[in-house]
Amino acid sequence: MAEKPVDLARARVLITNDDGVAAPGLKLLESVLLPLAREVWVVAPEVEQSATSHSLTLRRPLRIRKLARHRYAIDGTPTDSVLLAVTELMQDRPPDLVVSGVNRGGNLGEDVTYSGTVAAAMEGTLLGIPSVAVSQVYLDGRPVKWATAEKWLGRIMKRLTGAAWPPGVLMNVNLPDVAARKVTGIEITRQGRRKIGSDIARGTDPRGEPYYWIGAQRREEGYHRGTDLEAIGRGAVSVTPLTMDLTHAPTLARLRGVFK
Repeated sequence: MAEKPVDLARARVLITNDDGVAAPGLKLLESVLLPLAREVWVVAPEVEQSATSHSLTLRRPLRIRKLARHRYAIDGTPTDSVLLAVTELMQDRPPDLVVSGVNRGGNLGEDVTYSGTVAAAMEGTLLGIPSVAVSQVYLDGRPVKWATAEKWLGRIMKRLTGAAWPPGVLMNVNLPDVAARKVTGIEITRQGRRKIGSDIARGTDPRGEPYYWIGAQRREEGYHRGTDLEAIGRGAVSVTPLTMDLTHAPTLARLRGVFK
């Protein structure tokens, strides 16, 4: 059964990220949503939490630091931030929408399994709230094209919230590393795949012990048409619906026959 569309003009929106509460992408996201939504709350990690995936802090207490009205920092992960926002800070009326981002860097292909940005949207989805993850792709060593996200994000959010999607589904939005005027459009894509583990630096520390430093872990190749990776490579915005149900239905049916 599909959820109802979100009336953005009347919505209470929770925004978060994994780059930290002071990150430029979070400030950009807030500036885009403030004119569109009735109310915007910022609840984000105190410091950067990139690649923390869907981790939840269980072995130590968490602290909430109030920065301003409707603005809080959490000394935990993106997942912690969404959970505390919904169950504590906004418990009088939960948010109508969770938006995580704008992440500094893409979350494409297998990135979604590592991403704290996507994990925050996953947590919102598990709590029964329509959730969106937003990322701005960029190349290392080059300036992030924040103006592209600023230009396109408003219209993307209006279209997404005007649609309805089922419970257990979240939206993963990636903006290409091109100037705003060169974006070719918005495409609905599936999650792509790419080679992981090709960028590991090896060295020796001052004590003579070897170390290994995991880098970007990407080997750029040609990608299949219709995937997030291929669309971004052509300069399009990629919108990918992701599901929280990781069950592989064909294998499930086959194994039921094997174990009958």
